[in-house]
Amino acid sequence: MKLTDPARTLKGVGAKNETYLDHMGIHTIRDLIFRFPRTYITYGPAVDLMEAEPDSVQAIQVMLKRSLSQIPGGRVPKLTVTIQSGNRTLQCLWFHMPYLKRSLHPGMTYVFYGKLREEKGKYLMDQPAVFEPEKYRELCRSIQPVYSLTEGVGNRLMVRLVRQVLDSVERFDDFLPEDILRSGSLWDLDRAIRQIHFPLSADHLRQARKRLAFDEFFLFALAIRRMKKSNEQTANHFPIFHFTDADRFIEELPFQLTGAQLRAWEEIREDLKGDRAMNRLIQGDVGSGKTVIAQLALLTAAREGYQGCLMAPTEVLARQHYRSFVRAFDAWDIRCVLLTGSMTAREKKEAYDMIENHRADIVIGTHALIQEKVRFDQLALVVTDEQHRFGVSQRESLATKGAAPHVLVMSATPIPRTLALILYGDLDISVIDEIPASRRPIKNCVVDTGYRPAAYRFIKKQVEMGRQAYVICPMVEKSELIDLENVADYTEKLRSVLPSAIRVEMLHGKMSGEEKRQIMEAFGRNEIQVLVSTTVIEVGIDVPNATVMVVENAERFGLAQLHQLRGRVGRGPEQSYCVFIQSKRSETARQRLDILNHSNDGFYIAGEDLKLRGPGDLFGLRQSGLLDFQVGDIYQDGDVLKQAGEWAAEYEDRLTDRLKAALDSYMSKEQASVVL
Repeated sequence: MKLTDPARTLKGVGAKNETYLDHMGIHTIRDLIFRFPRTYITYGPAVDLMEAEPDSVQAIQVMLKRSLSQIPGGRVPKLTVTIQSGNRTLQCLWFHMPYLKRSLHPGMTYVFYGKLREEKGKYLMDQPAVFEPEKYRELCRSIQPVYSLTEGVGNRLMVRLVRQVLDSVERFDDFLPEDILRSGSLWDLDRAIRQIHFPLSADHLRQARKRLAFDEFFLFALAIRRMKKSNEQTANHFPIFHFTDADRFIEELPFQLTGAQLRAWEEIREDLKGDRAMNRLIQGDVGSGKTVIAQLALLTAAREGYQGCLMAPTEVLARQHYRSFVRAFDAWDIRCVLLTGSMTAREKKEAYDMIENHRADIVIGTHALIQEKVRFDQLALVVTDEQHRFGVSQRESLATKGAAPHVLVMSATPIPRTLALILYGDLDISVIDEIPASRRPIKNCVVDTGYRPAAYRFIKKQVEMGRQAYVICPMVEKSELIDLENVADYTEKLRSVLPSAIRVEMLHGKMSGEEKRQIMEAFGRNEIQVLVSTTVIEVGIDVPNATVMVVENAERFGLAQLHQLRGRVGRGPEQSYCVFIQSKRSETARQRLDILNHSNDGFYIAGEDLKLRGPGDLFGLRQSGLLDFQVGDIYQDGDVLKQAGEWAAEYEDRLTDRLKAALDSYMSKEQASVVL
């Protein structure tokens, strides 16, 4: 078996499963094997029904005294069985599993695994997994992988396919030189890949993660250094010396710029006048006023007779920026145009024509700006918002749309400077570390799940005052393997407890771009009062009327990500509130969330998060969600990132053949991920 073989060559992958795997981006054996688990579960010992605790995932050992019964009627086949132990009764229900009636026999003992709930004195379990006791004891001795899935592909299928590959491939060739492996105490690639999928212990998983996180950081750092060399040799083809209009724009603003904003703008002015093209990062906390600095730079480029563009990571954010820029430049005779993937062919054609014939001064859009059909006329300035959402090659693709334009990157992600120098090594850094005086600090509280009824009452009270609220859940849908709040069920729960006059809707990454846009625009118009969402709302969404955020399972997120989420409220004149609901009692989780409870300073929070992380929660979700690394987490693996950055500096001028091939593959893979 070769890694380049199509996934359909695997046993068990027919035409239907091949289509499902294609939707997941799994086309080859390599795609499958480098699709690492997103989390892991450990199975605890099975208990008797009398010892089981409701409202949690449980393994219950039972003896069947009767056969499963089929529930008559309905389109979906349903099986049920009732089990008695002491004074407790457990009713189990299965959908679409008629074969269980033949395979489960009275008089035999089984382990039922699933979420146990209690209703009116009865214990219920829907769709429990069923194991023979010995098989279940084997599971208890191992750590089980949980993969990111899509419709039609279950976790068992993924496990079976990955095992098939690992049993067939003799060895995965390594590309790291021996001195890096020795110095960093890193496992070889073959061992790391096998243990990331099926770890024998928590320590094995930790070592596998360390090696694979190092690979991601190392190749990223090499790619960044390659870009830096290219930047240093790039002359300034678009020198700008006139800033009179920008000065007037600042004077006419209805607020005063902070000292930090003025410093950042002065550094940009010097870049625009300099000998080489600008490559600058503006790193500023949530609400620090980065957008107005981008407006100043784009206004200046347009007044000089050039074009500028701004690329946002989501369509919702691109449209938000477009409306903001149109308002800001209403009296300035600056023509703005929007370009996104969901626009009609006619709308796109008109936008292309406006851009090519310079009837647009500023173009705002998503990845659609990288399309071949987009031809600029003297593109002098490229601004990317929330840059960590774009890969190295994606950023490079946009920059090559002109004759080496100036590049300005904006990020609200609080990253300690030691790590920022590696992650943004190709850029000069400006930091906006002041918040405008007009912004009121958010009031925070960290509570346990018992506070939920009070949180619902508080949301109701705020909505009755004309405000709006976000509720954040870590999962989109219910999972039989992970006991976390999910958007789908939570939306229904809130609809049942809040008055019918309050409109509750959901938002998550599985929706189409058009669905997400419609939901966000309706929320922006206050047609939706409560939005239950995953972290898709963390980037730049601006609804000043939203004053409440409730984050469920808050301990499952990184502090930097929680701070980003919290930045969606507190954007208007009213007092805003953030409620972090902690579902798992743990001293470490309490310490981490306490930092958020007492500080609204993103850079302080990031630094403290880095100190507290240690080896991290190996069985938890990825923490930061930044820079699209599959394994590595820039906070949890901060030490590994520093180590990778140092080795990248050591090897950038003496790449081995294998290293060069790995770097070229990394860059081409990034290029292929650009949405065209």
